[in-house]
Amino acid sequence: MGASLVALAGCTSADTKPQASSEQARAPGRGKGYSHDPYPSTYHAYPGAATLVTNVTILDGEGGRIDGGSVLFRDTKIVAVGQNLPRDADVTVIDGRGKYLTPGVIDIHSHLGDYPSPGVPALSDGNEATSPVTADVWAEHSVWPQDPGFSRALTNGGVTTLQVLPGSANLFGGRSVVLKNVYARTMQAMKFPGAPYGLKMACGENPKRVYGSKGRQPATRMGNMAVDRQTWARAAEYKRRWDKYEDKGGEMPGRDIAMDTLRGVLDGEILIQNHCYRADEMANVMDMAKEFGYKVTAFHHAVEAYKIADLLKENGACAAVWADWYGFKMEAYDAVNENLAILEKQGTCAMIHSDDENGIQRLNQEVAKARMSGIKAGYDISEAQAWRWLAINPAKALGIDRQTGSLKPGKMADAVLWNGNPFSVYTRPQMVWVDGALLYDASNPKLRPVSDFELGQPGEGDVK
Repeated sequence: MGASLVALAGCTSADTKPQASSEQARAPGRGKGYSHDPYPSTYHAYPGAATLVTNVTILDGEGGRIDGGSVLFRDTKIVAVGQNLPRDADVTVIDGRGKYLTPGVIDIHSHLGDYPSPGVPALSDGNEATSPVTADVWAEHSVWPQDPGFSRALTNGGVTTLQVLPGSANLFGGRSVVLKNVYARTMQAMKFPGAPYGLKMACGENPKRVYGSKGRQPATRMGNMAVDRQTWARAAEYKRRWDKYEDKGGEMPGRDIAMDTLRGVLDGEILIQNHCYRADEMANVMDMAKEFGYKVTAFHHAVEAYKIADLLKENGACAAVWADWYGFKMEAYDAVNENLAILEKQGTCAMIHSDDENGIQRLNQEVAKARMSGIKAGYDISEAQAWRWLAINPAKALGIDRQTGSLKPGKMADAVLWNGNPFSVYTRPQMVWVDGALLYDASNPKLRPVSDFELGQPGEGDVK
């Protein structure tokens, strides 16, 4: 027995050091250390019928127009766009004479589901105003799929896709989520398949007001930048540790859910959606992005974007703006109604957005106002060109332009048939399709989406 103990002792002598297990040492591969999509989309399109819309004015969402045109949907996709398309026997034909057909409206800035209706404190879940850095929260985990606002956006506004963002109390507000505007039992069943996540950031008055009033940093704009930069420095170190582990193996670093999101930004897989009003602050943020090696995909609200249209274009940053909503606080004061038109003229990626549960129901009218302001200022902006502000441009800023955002063969059949010219205040959606499924028909009371929450209540499905 003694000899056995001596033999065992010899097995752990200094001459034979313990080896790390092969499992511990193995490198999992870049980006494979943990799940980057732990709550994947389970979206399935509603059943639809092959449909041909004929004799209609088409605004294709990319700046093209076809008068007397036709569009064919089949198996959730757009099959053909043109004139005098053949009519197959199994196709439902809709005569669009006197009407317009456009891609479904895309709203890049919404809080539906996180600030749903009824607007009561029990349902207010959009702002985790407990720290200036809450990159760990995800807007999707607050989305209430039964928000009646989703149906109002679809039936009154023709909105088929929207990005739901956290609020703007914090410098790092958390992840956004892109949704198909359909009712489902779960948030995941609404998630746009394959859409990149966004990171909501905010600069300016909101963070410094919220946290300065609590006697903590940031209380100034320089405090905003300082906290931002320190946070990105931490994120860069976190990324280095995880990159090393995934490339070379060894001991797995500790997880930090907030840093996971920021690492995703630095790797280019998560898109920055930045609440910012003033031109000087947007310029500062773009310089900060260069300092830490990331890119701002879009500035939201961007009331002073017209002052730096060239810088936005140079940095590949889009601007999501309102038509004429300004003056409600100091940083929103120096606006011009020609903002969107100036950005368009300069070749900057620009679009309309709502940030409002009522405004999302009439974004077509907001674009009409912005277009007319541009025309009055001498900018020749056609209807087809202006519809890009509602379609392909927000699709690009969300990273989903290959799937939707225009009426092109192979793309999702997300479309709106308007009962007149959609630049008129008298025009409303006549029919709305999502992935080729007719979800709303103004002439058919049975084809009006109603959330479970509204069933049995007075006025259910009311779209007036």
